[in-house]
Amino acid sequence: MAPVQPLYIHGQYAQANSGACLTTCNPATGELLARVQIAAPSDIDRAVDSAAQGFKVWSALPPVERGRILRRAQDILRARNDELATLEVQDTGKPLQEARVVDVASGADCLEYYAGLAAALNGEVINLGQSFAYTRREPLGVCAAIGAWNYPLQIACWKSAPALACGNAVVYKPSEETPLSALKLAEIYTEAGLPAGVFNVVNGGAAVGAQLAKHDRIKKISLTGSVPTGRQVMSAAAETLKAVTLELGGKSPLIIFDDCDLDNAVSAALLANFYTQGEICSNGTRVFVQDRILPAFLDKLLARTRKMVIGDPMNLETQVGSLIHEKHMNRVLDYIKIGQEEGATLLHGGKRVIVPECAAGFFVEPAIFTNVRDDMRIAQDEIFGPVLSVLGFRDEDEVITRANATPFGLAAGVFTQNLTRGHRVIARLEAGTCWINTYNITPIEMPFGGYKASGLGRENGTEALHHFTQTKSVYVEMGAVDAPY
Repeated sequence: MAPVQPLYIHGQYAQANSGACLTTCNPATGELLARVQIAAPSDIDRAVDSAAQGFKVWSALPPVERGRILRRAQDILRARNDELATLEVQDTGKPLQEARVVDVASGADCLEYYAGLAAALNGEVINLGQSFAYTRREPLGVCAAIGAWNYPLQIACWKSAPALACGNAVVYKPSEETPLSALKLAEIYTEAGLPAGVFNVVNGGAAVGAQLAKHDRIKKISLTGSVPTGRQVMSAAAETLKAVTLELGGKSPLIIFDDCDLDNAVSAALLANFYTQGEICSNGTRVFVQDRILPAFLDKLLARTRKMVIGDPMNLETQVGSLIHEKHMNRVLDYIKIGQEEGATLLHGGKRVIVPECAAGFFVEPAIFTNVRDDMRIAQDEIFGPVLSVLGFRDEDEVITRANATPFGLAAGVFTQNLTRGHRVIARLEAGTCWINTYNITPIEMPFGGYKASGLGRENGTEALHHFTQTKSVYVEMGAVDAPY
């Protein structure tokens, strides 16, 4: 029997009232990891009540003390890195070699960064002659956050750390596909000294997320998810005029000019498409390569892709793990078939792989398409799998126009040794997170988010603090009140 995982409310595990559970399985092996209790509406009310109580205590603490607690939490995360990385691998199917160096560490980096900023949340003083005004940065209250399944622990930290640093309480709903590490984070926060109720975890599917989005005592909601889900959350949040941050999908361009460092450009293209089996929203899945270097680029790309190791995610040699579940694998395989039917050339991969020690897993060989047109579905739709489309181009103006011809605007990258051109092209690309001569590097200090249908607001950096505080203006009269009556 798999263990039953309760909710986490008011500093401890709490039994759900629904009587229902969802199951979470290891996508590489099919092993049942846990039966996770689903929050009923009454459980959500209970979590919000708890958060409101916790908020009163937490927001009254000196900001420097809030920072100390977040810093203790990041110490615990780092100490438990390998244990938590293993849990992430079991829940997501990603390679252990990635999870050990990225997933937990990036979450800890986030807590450490906002721990340092907690005491620096200052307003401003406005000189008005004999009188003056000042502003206060105050927390919003109870905030809700909904995570995605590709980076469960990292996203839980990205959403909770800035909210907590600002003095808010958080009710967190992890993805129903990967719910386990958020509960461990709740344990760690409690161990670090976070007051009861300040970080609660409620599990479930879309219905639980919808209840959080429309709850009249929740002041803000932050979502990482798909564009359709983002629209639903924003519509529900509008009923109570709560603040919204949306980090949604993408179909991002990676533009490679003929004066680039070719080996670095190939490295970036591999990372931008095949890291975490391609299940990354900011991936540069439309790889535009200038015509003169296209043959050489493809030769190097193909040679390195062929060497990638597909296998058991728990093996540290594995570089490509399992997709999240069978339905998603079939969706990716369908897109590969569609690409061929529409006339693109499948240069490499694109088939399901059976890994002997993980025969029940959902492994797909990294796929490389050439002869891709801009109007093909593989160049238009977010596939969220290991599918790389290569598109040739002639000149700068042409590629910028084509790169921007998408409803998405999450990310973009440019490779060139002409840095003047690099900055010029980036300035014209309609994307919120951009890189020059690298790709998918997301330090916590740098804001992350998109333009157009890719979302609203920003996560990370000092920018995130604006989304978790409200500004109070105070006018101070230093003289007599001049009344006309």
